[in-house]
Amino acid sequence: MDVSQSAKTVLVTGCTPGGIGYESCKSFQLRGIVSALPILINGPFLIECKGCTVIATARRPEVLQELAGSGMIVLPLDVTDSKSIAACKNQVEEITGGRLDILVNNAGVSHTIPAADIDMDDVRKTFETNVFGVMAMTQTFLDLLISAKGIVVNMSSLASITPYVYGSVFCATKGAINSYSRTLRQELRPFGVRVMVVMTGFVKTTSGTKVYRELPENSIYKVVEDAYLRKLRYSENTSKMSAQDFSAQLVERVLEDKSWFWPIFGQKNDWIWLGGSASLARWATWIGEWVLDTVLYRRFGLDVLERIVTQRQLK
Repeated sequence: MDVSQSAKTVLVTGCTPGGIGYESCKSFQLRGIVSALPILINGPFLIECKGCTVIATARRPEVLQELAGSGMIVLPLDVTDSKSIAACKNQVEEITGGRLDILVNNAGVSHTIPAADIDMDDVRKTFETNVFGVMAMTQTFLDLLISAKGIVVNMSSLASITPYVYGSVFCATKGAINSYSRTLRQELRPFGVRVMVVMTGFVKTTSGTKVYRELPENSIYKVVEDAYLRKLRYSENTSKMSAQDFSAQLVERVLEDKSWFWPIFGQKNDWIWLGGSASLARWATWIGEWVLDTVLYRRFGLDVLERIVTQRQLK
């Protein structure tokens, strides 16, 4: 049976347990916008309800049993697979009656390695998930979003506006999301669809999706490998916000209807800065790029590498 036309729907991608997507589903439900629904993973069915519906997705939906047990819809989804996206869209359309109020493009992967040492096949895989997956999901679900005059929430990162050393590929994917979202917001505005961008800071997650790449033996950064290894675990030792607190605040911002500043211009504040160091990074970008350049250059040992290179040139 279809969800009642008055019911709001939220679809979140990348809901691996312990991550932002997983906790965001819980926060949407705790916000009081979800009604309890009976679930069958291999064939979801619903009863008519007055609240909103959270649709949690993952490549392996069996890992989302806790969400299913709490009354959410669990569907399989691989954002890098067009057939998987189309199948998910068909299921959602049948469940909701052809509308989607909120699409949270959260699925993503990390990518840390010096730009000089990247493997292009590896880079393409990261772009497939972090960029092309977002574009494919938005395009595929667009008619449902237009029907609901809904919201697209794209998860970006502070890495998109900071020189996050050894993270050039990840930075590039999130920078692409920022540019894509800016233009998408204008193109969808005539149809009543909002586009929000989340500038994510340091968030403590336990999803276990991080991949640590070793420096190749011939890397020009091998002489400062200890600094590179510290960088790999930099976020683990940085002041950060819990995934639960992050998600609770994110959901509050997505669902709020008022902003003290943007209504002056007939708009809403659709850029959300949230997570550890988010406010600091935001202010630093206003002060000048040289601030972040200087701090991060020294933080990750590139000043040491510069001295080593200079000494070698003098020999």
